[in-house]
Parts: sequence; C-alpha cells; structure tokens
Amino acid sequence: MAKSHNKVEKLNQKAPLIPLTTLCQTGSTPRIVIIGAGFAGLRTVRKLAKAKAEILLIDRNNYHTFIPLLYQVATGFVTPETIAYPVRKYLRSLPNTYFIRAEVLGIDFVAKTIKTENKRIIYDYLVLATGSQAQFLGVDGAPQYSLSMRTLDDAVRLRDRIIGNFERASICLNWERREQLLTFTIVGGGATGVELAGALIELIEGTLAKDYPAIDPKQVKVILIHSGKRLLADFPPHLSEYTARQLRRRGVKIHFQTRVSWVMPGAIELDDGTIIETEAIIWTAGVEANIPQPNDELPTAKKDKVCVHSTLQLLNYPEVYAVGDVAYVKQNGEPLLGIAPEALQQGTTVARNLQRQLQGLPPQPFDYFNKGTAAIIVRNAGVAYLFGKIPLKGFFAWLLWLGIHLYYLPGLANRLTVLGSWIRDYLTKERAIRQFLAIYSSRSKS
Repeated sequence: MAKSHNKVEKLNQKAPLIPLTTLCQTGSTPRIVIIGAGFAGLRTVRKLAKAKAEILLIDRNNYHTFIPLLYQVATGFVTPETIAYPVRKYLRSLPNTYFIRAEVLGIDFVAKTIKTENKRIIYDYLVLATGSQAQFLGVDGAPQYSLSMRTLDDAVRLRDRIIGNFERASICLNWERREQLLTFTIVGGGATGVELAGALIELIEGTLAKDYPAIDPKQVKVILIHSGKRLLADFPPHLSEYTARQLRRRGVKIHFQTRVSWVMPGAIELDDGTIIETEAIIWTAGVEANIPQPNDELPTAKKDKVCVHSTLQLLNYPEVYAVGDVAYVKQNGEPLLGIAPEALQQGTTVARNLQRQLQGLPPQPFDYFNKGTAAIIVRNAGVAYLFGKIPLKGFFAWLLWLGIHLYYLPGLANRLTVLGSWIRDYLTKERAIRQFLAIYSSRSKS
C-alpha cells in the first residue's frame, strides 16, 4: 500500500496538469468527469447529452463489457467480441463528450484532480462508476490460484483453462492426475456461480463430449461450494430449492454451509479439513468496490462500498457522486444488491442531479424501482422474481432472462450475433468454442 502511495505522489509531482480547456476549448464551461464505462457510467454519459457542460469519460479499456454474459464467453456460448462494445462508437452522437483511455491511480477530492499514469485532470463534478473486483474474503492462496469472473480477460482465461484441462486429460495416463484435471470447482452460490455451473455442465455433456471421445463425461466433476444454506439467497426459498434440484439432476455436486479455508496449486481445503484435488478453481464468492486511491479516507460500508447520501453524493464532497458497485445504497432499510438495473437507474438519477446542480437547484434522492431479478440455470430452466413479489421458474423464466439480456446488450450487430449463437446452441447443442479460441488468440497477438 505504501509503495502504491509513493508511486501516486511521484506521478502527482511529474505528471502535467490538464486544465479545463486543454482537451477542448470550452472557455468557462464546467467539466463533468465520469470514471468507468460500465452500466452506470455509460447511462450517466447518455443522460448528460444535453447538459451545458463538457463531459469526459475515463476507463482503462476502450470498450464496455457486458458483464452478465461473461460466463457465456467462458463456456463457449459467444465470442468475446460480442459482449464488448466500443466506447468511442457509443459516444459518437453525443455532443461535448470525450473519452480518454487511462488507468486512474488516485483522486484528490480537495484539489479536484484525477491522477493517471501520465497526466492529471481537473474536474468540476465527478462520478465514480469504477465497478467492482473479486472479493477473496481473506482466503489464503485464493487471489493467486483461483480464476475470477469480473473482466473479459478473466472469461477468456477460464475458457482457455477448460479447454486446456480437457486437452491434457485426453492424453494423461495417470488416473489421479486425470481426475484432478477433470474436476471443476466453483466457489460461490450466487447468480454467477449458478449460471456458470449450469453452462459448464452443458458444455461438457455437449460439445466437449463429442470432441474428446476418450473422456467419459461421467468422469468430469463440477462442484459448487456455497457458504450459505441455499443458492440464490436473494430469491424466495422455493426458487432456491428449484435451482439446486435442477443443477443436481444434471450432475453438479453442491456443498452447502461450506467454506474454502485455503487455495493451493491444484487443490483446495474446505473448513472441515476436506481436500479437493482440482485444476480449475473458479471464484465467484463475492465482490468488493474497486475505488481508485483517494487522497482522503472515505467512509465505507460492507464490501468497501462508499457511503453516500440518498442523492448518491459523497458525504463530504457534494460535487462527487458514486454509483453502481462503488456506492453503498439502502432502500427500505436494506442495501441494494449491486445488479445492473440498479446501476442503470442510478446513472439516470446522477445525470439528472448534475443537471440540477448546473442550474443551481438541489439534487434529488435516488428512488430505485425494483423490476425484479432473474437467473438462468440450464437449458429451458431459469428463475425470476419480478417486482419483488412475482416468482417464476422453468421455461418462461429462462426465456425472460434471454429476452432481458438481449435487450440490454449494446449494439444491434452484437444482439444478432448473440441471438444466432443461442439458436445454434439450442438446436444443435454445439458450441464453436475451438474456433472462438483460435480467433481471439490470433487477434490478441496482432
């Protein structure tokens, strides 16, 4: 931590200061800077299109990642390109809006400056939409030896691990080593863990069973480890039970009320001392806020989320907002879940409040309208809880999930490609995971 602080201080001294008029000659026009091109960040930018201000978006990547479909990249449903939408293309039609690809290293809320690797940027208003990162809960070895599912690179890395394990297992003569290669362990029973477990078991029984005839699909183990009493804790109990039944029917082994105490190369240790030999440890057990290093200690709550007013402004800095996974927001006495619909609505509220501030009006509180949540389990099976009171399960919940995600996926071409991939998988139970691997690898090297 000290090294990181020293690095920021050196950059602060050497990096040139970018004043308001450096990126575009706007005179005294106020600048609104949004850090993060996720759901909340892009929605904020879109809703600020008519604001009388200069809008600057900063992100370490020049694309928006549609995070709900990361697990489908990892299991071969879709290519990485179909869930990555170019930020610059998104901003084309928005006036007075600019983009910088940069890694934000620190923020000085008093001086109203943002420090990146080679510049400092002044702002008048700031929106923190930097999202989340994997939360390893202090488990030794988890950051080093497990695979997380938060970025596009994470998804591609996991997909490569799955294929690599099958390739090695197909020529492995050592039975114990072969079993280790064919054991896939998922830590965390939330939506990501459930969706990944179901998609992985279908991939194994479909495409991979055809491609690797030397491997009996019954030899492959998919293990889901969950610390709670039931999966999908934010859904009603009967939907959680339905989810567990669907996964178990397809061969997923579920450990309830079990924690991982240690992750090591090629194995994990559970809290009861059990050792599971596994060459693929996938960590979906939780997330925490990903906040650039501030100059001042910010009040935080659970998962390192920043405490904010009901207007989504930081407690001590009314010109700074936090949205999405960064902000700790309560409604009806309960913290919000940190899902995409919440982030989208927060982006709308922040844009509206910023325009009110520019007009000299007070910001208004954020009021989340809960349209519901949904999760896919396996083919023709899903769960949904609409408006906080209408439960759905089975085919219609599965179809609803598909429709919702297709609607929110940016880009018409991306939607058509994803829809085509889903139709192909549904009709043929075949995923072009090998071609995806080759295409992505070649592009990555170019």
